[in-house]
Amino acid sequence: MRERNYPEMPEIIVSQQDQQRLTVLAMDALNRSPDVASELIAEMERARVVPTVPSSVVRMGSIVTYRADDGRERRVQLVFPGQADIGSGKISILTPIGTALIGLSEGQSIAWTARDGTERHLTVLKVEDPPEEFDDANGPSAD
Repeated sequence: MRERNYPEMPEIIVSQQDQQRLTVLAMDALNRSPDVASELIAEMERARVVPTVPSSVVRMGSIVTYRADDGRERRVQLVFPGQADIGSGKISILTPIGTALIGLSEGQSIAWTARDGTERHLTVLKVEDPPEEFDDANGPSAD
């Protein structure tokens, strides 16, 4: 294993609701997108579950500004698959980058594997609360 400048597995934080809902979503997606679904399940298993997620942590609906390994900054919103619209900056949790972002705090970096198999890196610069119009009910039920 080679050394990297980025921690492979930074601590991530999620709410109990997000952990349950995202685990259900990933289990349902195992047949359609096994690689991403398995990665999301692994992330939910290692996440620290807290009653209240700090506003500086990426959660469903958060608007995230991050720096990619190409040096470019991007601003995206993390959403459920049915809400995704790459043209308006809404990326699905069921994408490699969406799974990489969930639970990260401002200043944290992570290595992730793109769909083409290349290893990428990103650093979270800023996390904004979900907008009031974010439809949290559009996600899967954990019941």
